[in-house]
Amino acid sequence: MTHAKRLNLPHQTDQMFLTDAGFETSMLFHKGFDMPYFAFFPMLRTDHGRAAMKDYFAPFMETARQNDAGFVLDTNTWRANPDWAGLLGHDRDDLAAINREAVVFADELRSEFGAGMNVLINGVIGPRGDGYDPSTIMGADAAKAYHGVQVGVLANSGADMISALTMTNTPEAIGVARAAGKAGVPCVISFTLETDGRLPTSETLGEAIAEVDANCRVKPAYYMINCAHPDHFRGTLEQGGAWTNRIFGLRANASRMSHAELDNCEELDDGDPQELGQQYAELTKLLPKLNVFGGCCGTDHRHVSQICQAVRAA
Repeated sequence: MTHAKRLNLPHQTDQMFLTDAGFETSMLFHKGFDMPYFAFFPMLRTDHGRAAMKDYFAPFMETARQNDAGFVLDTNTWRANPDWAGLLGHDRDDLAAINREAVVFADELRSEFGAGMNVLINGVIGPRGDGYDPSTIMGADAAKAYHGVQVGVLANSGADMISALTMTNTPEAIGVARAAGKAGVPCVISFTLETDGRLPTSETLGEAIAEVDANCRVKPAYYMINCAHPDHFRGTLEQGGAWTNRIFGLRANASRMSHAELDNCEELDDGDPQELGQQYAELTKLLPKLNVFGGCCGTDHRHVSQICQAVRAA
């Protein structure tokens, strides 16, 4: 890896951090990639895929540079776990190699576009099942065993941190956090929320954060919300509570559609970038620790640029 010392993570500094936006939706709708099972990680082994990823990440990292912000650089591993990889014909050994290659590629992007910046390589863990449907839920011990292999590979390959994105339930989140604690790598848990502001399992966000914290000897570094529109969870945040101090990151959808509607969407709903930026700025008043800003489904560089401008102005 290109750095010898541990960089400051978002919860260790008041620096603003940016992330990318709706990676998979951008690759599908903007770049026209065929993505069986919504998985892009196989493209890491193609020149076409790697070139598309470079083109995609470069403007986000340049925006971070221009705003003296750090950057949380995701590995292309959201679907790179055994169940999804198996559907795509990859065995366990091949899958481990893919996760290692994803960290190496992220490090190449850091070297090419992030010189002099605080760029963190973020090993991404996705849900075992569908990111919207918690119909099958593992226990925490099973989740630790299942996700622990990927967590270990990403950590041993040099990822600065691990983020579990689009988590639908607390036992799976606890399992990932415990696996990260065992591997000695900082961990972030990012829950997805429904239109009522609750997890797909009907827990409130405050309850979910409290449950994960209470069941992990090494607690997550911080929490995030991703894959929901601000309108869906603003009311939840307005209720307040000490748990809001555990949320440092936000990656919202551009669309106000429900998860069920998004699943069946044949055209990209990219919302209104300027409006989304203003909503983020307003949410900083409800989330005192918020310093990680990015996007999820339907968002692209335009949205993150507007978010950055609005938050800076606020």
